[in-house]
Amino acid sequence: MTKGRLTPVKIMQLGTGFWGSKTLLSAIELGLFTELAKGPLDAAALTKRLQLHPRSARDFFDALVALGMLKRTGQRYANTSETALFLDQAKPSYVGGILEMSNARLYRFWGSLTEGLRTGKPQNEVKTGEDFFGTLYADPQRLEGFLKAMTGLSIGSAQVIAKKFPWKKYRTFVDIGCAQGGVAVEIALAHKHLTGLGMDLPVVRPVFEAYAQARGVAQRLRFHPGDFFKDPLPKSDVIIMGHILHDWNLEEKMMLLRKAYDALPANGAVIVHEALIDDARKQNAFGLLMSLNMLIETHGGFDFTGADCRKWMKEVGFKRTQATRLAGPDGMLVGFK
Repeated sequence: MTKGRLTPVKIMQLGTGFWGSKTLLSAIELGLFTELAKGPLDAAALTKRLQLHPRSARDFFDALVALGMLKRTGQRYANTSETALFLDQAKPSYVGGILEMSNARLYRFWGSLTEGLRTGKPQNEVKTGEDFFGTLYADPQRLEGFLKAMTGLSIGSAQVIAKKFPWKKYRTFVDIGCAQGGVAVEIALAHKHLTGLGMDLPVVRPVFEAYAQARGVAQRLRFHPGDFFKDPLPKSDVIIMGHILHDWNLEEKMMLLRKAYDALPANGAVIVHEALIDDARKQNAFGLLMSLNMLIETHGGFDFTGADCRKWMKEVGFKRTQATRLAGPDGMLVGFK
């Protein structure tokens, strides 16, 4: 390829990518997709429903059309098949929780990425003297939003885990750091013979129990209060750690895997699912960006490759490991005891 044929198109698209991202995040914040789930609206009616100023409302709606987030027939706007399913707050398939959190918190913190890269220090509430998790768990409303965000992040992978893991061989499982219970609920819905636990800090209990009740699996899912750093993990045939290990440094990761190994029976299994970075570290951009997000959010957390995790599992004693792709950028590592 000659130099004359090169263009900066990809560079400019990536460099201005936050324009489209923030447009989508603001649409979610305004409840646009939930409103359109009630039926198509023209620009004037939609502007009034969302209480927008008329100056840029049409540009806002048409930008979402161009971005593939809305469709327009004649003068009326409607959800696409994807936004109707995944961004309507009234549906259990809603995944907007993680995007709500991205809008409310992460968008501004990522503005300090350069500082984080230079200092190696978190760029979130820690900079103003707050403890993110301490502050989060002390505010019930904010905590519930975070727990729902974790469901949005995990729901697609949870459905694949429910299909691809050999659950017929097992009877019990526990989801460590279960949040709202998104993963545990999907597994319980798919396998009627299983009973499960969700382990998290005590304040999470009402959110977990309400979600399990709403999804019709409360009789087979129970909440187990505990701190997975301070307390032993519950004994179970299968232990699940989803989007947990990447929060911590290597020493802490290894400690959690050892605790899982100790809690499992012979022939038990641990499931780790994350946005696993590809082993060549060249393709899974989301996994690599998630690792940068751990720089923004944590003191020592980082994401990792499947090869990294398999090595750690073998070091703590798991005799066999298996890797499986899940939904989108996520992957699953299984360690068999």
